[in-house]
Amino acid sequence: MDVNQPSFDFDKEIDRTATDSDKWNKYKGKDILPMWVADSDFQSPPAVINALQDRIAHGVFGYTHASESLTDIFVSRMAERYNWHIQPEWVVYLPGLVCGLNIAARALTEQGQAIVSPSPIYPPFISSAKFAERPLVKAPVKLENGRWLPDLTHIDDQLTEQGGLLQMCNPLNPGGTVYRREELDATLAFAEKHNLLVCSDEIHCDLILDNDCQHIPFASLNDSAAQRSVTLMAPSKTFNIAGLGASIAIIPNADIRARFNRVKRGIVPGVNLLAFTAAEAAYQHGEDWLQAQLKYLASHRDYLMQEINALPGMKLEQIEATYLAWIDCSELPVENPFSFFEKAGVGLSPGLDFGNRKFVRLNFGCTRKTLEEALRRMKAAIATLDL
Repeated sequence: MDVNQPSFDFDKEIDRTATDSDKWNKYKGKDILPMWVADSDFQSPPAVINALQDRIAHGVFGYTHASESLTDIFVSRMAERYNWHIQPEWVVYLPGLVCGLNIAARALTEQGQAIVSPSPIYPPFISSAKFAERPLVKAPVKLENGRWLPDLTHIDDQLTEQGGLLQMCNPLNPGGTVYRREELDATLAFAEKHNLLVCSDEIHCDLILDNDCQHIPFASLNDSAAQRSVTLMAPSKTFNIAGLGASIAIIPNADIRARFNRVKRGIVPGVNLLAFTAAEAAYQHGEDWLQAQLKYLASHRDYLMQEINALPGMKLEQIEATYLAWIDCSELPVENPFSFFEKAGVGLSPGLDFGNRKFVRLNFGCTRKTLEEALRRMKAAIATLDL
């Protein structure tokens, strides 16, 4: 498949500066490339755009709910992709994944019970514990044979017998690690040992860049994993429809599902009809577009790995999934790598937000032209240092 056939032109430059884009408005009026928040600069699949246009043409936008066909498509998708046979009643629709993390933090723990989170990690993991007023135990993410993984053994003696919640992120953000089955098994054993329920953020599960990696939902391991877990997925990162707001919680255990819905009730709004329309079209008709996008992103990843690792003071480990590069700048003679590169015209995500000031996260869900210009500016900035 030609990734740049006319309908799938990922090199197409699309002006987002006048669209109230969080990503692009951050540096409005400044010569700084936005490479931070995790949405891509690609137009969504044509099937999604067409479905939305048809729905808008209908002209009535009342209250709505998910269609049976969307749920059936999602249930079939889980079976076909992961051999995970879920039931329709396990599916809970949400207007975003972050609210799912926060609902789980409140619904799956009691006062005094700990929330265990990897660190560094996507910032809402940390804030969900804070907002729920639960003690947070951080499992340090360490490099193991070129892959970033949480070290749960490091916190073994910090947990009591009170139970609590273990937060997972698979694929890992930041870091891009795809968990292997034995790693998931070890995570489950840890959860069983400490009587922990599990909330698994799997929003990047469709964005696997390495052909020898396969996403395995935590809850699909066995009945023990299923009965203690909430799995969070969404089409938002996969098909670049995050601004529409459609996410999915899969909750096999009826009691946990009731607790989750009870906390959600009256506070979390329903999913809007355009989000449902886009999600159904994406899951049903977006596969060719997705495969083309994965090839394009894998090419970006390979180029980025080569360029970053050729720079003095910079290091980037293999990114197995996501379009987010976790770049180690600890050998650069600068106090704050984020500020250093921002002054050079590249707006990255600061590592401090995730838990390590000496790193930056770069979003390469952009055109090759944008990525090349960002690297040119980073190289020029590094050339001014005494290395």
